[in-house]
Amino acid sequence: MTTSGDDATQQFHGVRRGTVHGLDAHLIETPHAQAAISVFGGQVVSFRPFGSAHDAVWVSPVLADLPTPIRGGIPVCWPYFAREGQTGDVPSHGYARTARWAITGAVVTETGEVEISLAPEGLDQLELRLSMTVRVGATLEQGIHTHNPGTAPARLTEALHNYFRVSDVADVRVEGLAGLTYADKFDGGAIHPQHGEWTLPSYPARSDRLYPGAGGTYRIVDPGFGRVIEIRGRQARTAVVWNPGADVAAGMADVGPHWREFVCVETANAGPDVVEVPAGATHSMWQTISVTPVS
Repeated sequence: MTTSGDDATQQFHGVRRGTVHGLDAHLIETPHAQAAISVFGGQVVSFRPFGSAHDAVWVSPVLADLPTPIRGGIPVCWPYFAREGQTGDVPSHGYARTARWAITGAVVTETGEVEISLAPEGLDQLELRLSMTVRVGATLEQGIHTHNPGTAPARLTEALHNYFRVSDVADVRVEGLAGLTYADKFDGGAIHPQHGEWTLPSYPARSDRLYPGAGGTYRIVDPGFGRVIEIRGRQARTAVVWNPGADVAAGMADVGPHWREFVCVETANAGPDVVEVPAGATHSMWQTISVTPVS
């Protein structure tokens, strides 16, 4: 990460402006961890607890030029997931991930955590309003908040599309999904039971699974990196586990041979888990990400 000390974000305690992965970003450093949030898309593009050998999130080493969405980090999919419930020519995963995000406030806690508030710019034409909270400490806590200023209920789907860095996707497992059912987007949305914990299928080696009613707590066990990444969601009923596999990745310029380096375990409300926000109300979806050694 590189920083610049003359940026306006100097006014926010614990936050500096700089670059990471070549992206203009808000940089946060605490006694516990370093993190970075891209100005474009508002997505976390780095979270590394001190003492960790590797970043918790993966960002493509061959990013496309902006405003192409950033491949990696934690994209904010809002106010819909994929193109669920949409008609016409609309961007996949909504508008938040290609908006410019500004910091609206920041505080440093007594224990040295930095909590910042952000909001996307240029989305006033939408019926809903979005803001985000990111708290950086020993864990990464992230919440997206949807306010309905209208006079009628509004519906949405949403996701924090986590790309987690792993030693080799074929060698990790995701705990917390056994016994659930999932819709397989690689199988036309067919419903299947999840037998045992998630591991990458052997053939074809790919995954695009949406687990409704999953509950919100999952663990990526990565023996190669000797660590466990735990994701705890709140007010998040859906899990999505995605990796394109070699064949699909070959057609993706910003993935290509790097498909083995990540697995997406997403905190979401999607598929049948649609959220209805009453008039005048605010709905919040949260996740907490922690990194611990394999026991």
